[in-house]
Amino acid sequence: MADVRDEELAKLIGLNITNRLIAFDRTQQDLADYLGVSKSTVSMWVNGKRTPLMRTIDQICKYFGCTREDIMRDNRAGYQKHSISIPVYARVAAGLPLEAAEDIIDREEIPEALAGLGDYYALRIKGDSMEPRILDGDVVIVRKQEDADDGQIVIALVNGNDAVCKRLRKYKDGIALVSNNPTYEPMYFSANDTQDIPVRIIGRVVEIRAKM
Repeated sequence: MADVRDEELAKLIGLNITNRLIAFDRTQQDLADYLGVSKSTVSMWVNGKRTPLMRTIDQICKYFGCTREDIMRDNRAGYQKHSISIPVYARVAAGLPLEAAEDIIDREEIPEALAGLGDYYALRIKGDSMEPRILDGDVVIVRKQEDADDGQIVIALVNGNDAVCKRLRKYKDGIALVSNNPTYEPMYFSANDTQDIPVRIIGRVVEIRAKM
């Protein structure tokens, strides 16, 4: 990492911590509690404003079951060791990624350990509805599943159209698909709507890979 400036390293570490929090369904507070630090400290790491001490990075690695390299390297180019290749699609329609070879626009590598937890594909994001967390052109790694927990980022089909990437909110009488970008209104659906329209969850975002 000698050729990476301190500011760039801090941002890389922040991005890698963020992606692992998403993949393991953990919050910044969960990590803070484990490390015995404040949530604001973890927030500064995640936002690239401060770099953890090396002994703290080792604790973070223990928490996520990974190596120093996993936390400190530039993972945007993909994983090089013990990895599985998955397809990247420009769109998802009719409930499943299109399987024809011409519909695959790229490929990404995911760790073999992650691949063993389920079936995965990648989707290139279009538009600015999930900014500032996910930008136009970024690729998200998606685990195929039909439900998710409140607050998780999901891929959803609405009325059979191309899938959307949104944050899921659950209520007693229905759900909402919420954009990170506040200029977009949440999409609310009653329990009946989810059946009649229909609205279907077809995957959960486990990692964000920024494309520079």
